Amino acid sequence: MRHSQHYKQLSVSEFTRAADKYETNHAGVYNICKKDYPDILAEITSEPFTDLLDAGCGTAPMLSWLTERFTDAHFTGIDITPKMIEVAKEKHLPNTTMICGDCENLPFDDASFDVIICSQSFHHYPNPEAFMHGVYRCLRTQGRLILRDMTMSNRVLHWFVNHIELPLLNCLGYGDVHCYNRKELQALCDKAGLILERCERRKGLRLHAVIRKP
Repeated sequence: MRHSQHYKQLSVSEFTRAADKYETNHAGVYNICKKDYPDILAEITSEPFTDLLDAGCGTAPMLSWLTERFTDAHFTGIDITPKMIEVAKEKHLPNTTMICGDCENLPFDDASFDVIICSQSFHHYPNPEAFMHGVYRCLRTQGRLILRDMTMSNRVLHWFVNHIELPLLNCLGYGDVHCYNRKELQALCDKAGLILERCERRKGLRLHAVIRKP
């Protein structure tokens, strides 16, 4: 088990600093997150849904998109950083509940959601097994987790990022923990009883995965 609270405190500090600029043109590295939204939207629209959770929702940029397109659905956003949730709540998004909480301990009833999305948040989780077990519990039967994150196909680069780059970023105050490849993600799904239905490496070092509760 990694030093959970240390990483979580780093993430809270990092995104407290980023909250006010997160959706502006001055967001710096966080601007890359916007590239994930179209692929997530395309995945969501492939099946009907009623209830959707955005895990690691930040200031709710993705939920802003979705509430405009799916007016009959209900949305929930959860993020560990209070400032992010504060900014998200100021949007007053329709049919949306915003919660400050820990994605490794999802505070929802069993079988609450048809879809869970997680975009550029998973690599901040020190105990991804806990998140995956929570996904299994909170999804309805045949529900999906749509996961977008960073990944590397080259083993040397994958090792370098996880053992050199991310620890250096931690020293600079960032809460990144680990970037996953397909093999690691498959193992996490197997432990949680989830099916890794699709796992692709897409342009921009992107991991695109669809994970289903059987």
